[in-house]
Amino acid sequence: MNTFDWTPQLRFAVALALGFLVGLERESTKAEHSGRVMAGVRTHPMIAMFGFACAWLFQMGVTYLLPAAMLGLVILTSINYAAKIKEQHFGSTTEISILLTFVTGALALLVDIWAAMAVGISNAILLSEKAALETWVQKLDKVEFLATLKFLTVTLIVLPALPDQAYTAYQLNPTRIWQIVILVSTIGFVGYILSKRFGEKAGLWLSGVLGGVVSSTAVTVAVGRIAQGDPERTPSALQAALLASSVMYLRILVLIAFISPALVGVLLWRFIALSCVGVILALTVRRAKETSGPVATPALHNPFEITPALLFAALFVVLMIVTNIVKNTMGSSGLIALGAVVGITDIDPFILSIAHEAGLTASVSVAAILIAMMSNTIAKGAYFGFLVRPARKETAVRYLIWAVLHIPLVFAI
Repeated sequence: MNTFDWTPQLRFAVALALGFLVGLERESTKAEHSGRVMAGVRTHPMIAMFGFACAWLFQMGVTYLLPAAMLGLVILTSINYAAKIKEQHFGSTTEISILLTFVTGALALLVDIWAAMAVGISNAILLSEKAALETWVQKLDKVEFLATLKFLTVTLIVLPALPDQAYTAYQLNPTRIWQIVILVSTIGFVGYILSKRFGEKAGLWLSGVLGGVVSSTAVTVAVGRIAQGDPERTPSALQAALLASSVMYLRILVLIAFISPALVGVLLWRFIALSCVGVILALTVRRAKETSGPVATPALHNPFEITPALLFAALFVVLMIVTNIVKNTMGSSGLIALGAVVGITDIDPFILSIAHEAGLTASVSVAAILIAMMSNTIAKGAYFGFLVRPARKETAVRYLIWAVLHIPLVFAI
């Protein structure tokens, strides 16, 4: 297979273009800084060429010139920064961007061209999106940010320290368990951020879709309470609950793909079919005209918090052990019965423990997973019906239809 030949001439053109791109952005900000910008549309391309030339000489054997040039540029930008401070102009963005432009020019010749492009384009984007980034930071919930930071810190510290080997007769691998916790939390966190960002703008239906990536059960209870307090929103709340459960099948399919790819081929069409049923049930909900006003959205918990992650890990370990015991003592019928019982709670740990269990046949795994999801569907219908009494009949009909449709898929070939 032929690959594109990045000649030195083309690499030089890329370095020059990337320098010009950053310089153009810097030139556009001169008005904001009263004309005081160290490097603009001409200087940045020159700096990129300077980095490229130093890299060329480096390849020719003049190895000291590249670090010496970088040091000289650091001194020059430091002098400019000191002068800015004396004039009460704070911020080192311009100086850092100059150093990055020099590095971009050198990378354009020394390494794969994608690295230079990535650094140069990212530099320009970060410079141009200052206002958007500052607005986002101002809206950031500091408590949630700290919770997320703690989770990531603990993950980075704990994961490398965990032993990567199986213990006990139940084959408990600490590294593998924590990796699954990280996977589940990460997928949930993506849905959580999207729900916070877009849910209030589009209303309950989008909150249901995005919230289903986090926890369909939590969304069902949350929208049920919203409808309980504002009966006019009952149709929208029921629709959101159904959509959240529809997304659940796709989310679990993604999780299983990481843990047991062999099961995906067996479950794919079943999960897509059940997800489509949920969407149809949601779209057929008759929505009366609702009064205008602020749209309440379901409150979800940040999945990147340490306590929920540890609880999920503990529940996952317990269900791995219980699944193994039930399999050895009661066989496949016991696992299916266990799935029906755990379905009334959070089914993720049970389904992932089934997917993680190597000694199960595909038919047994599919049956246990689908029965657990059927049980969970009935439970969510009961939660919503309990909270929203006027919609009990409609809720019961829709969730029971959905639950019953799981049964033929257990035996389908």
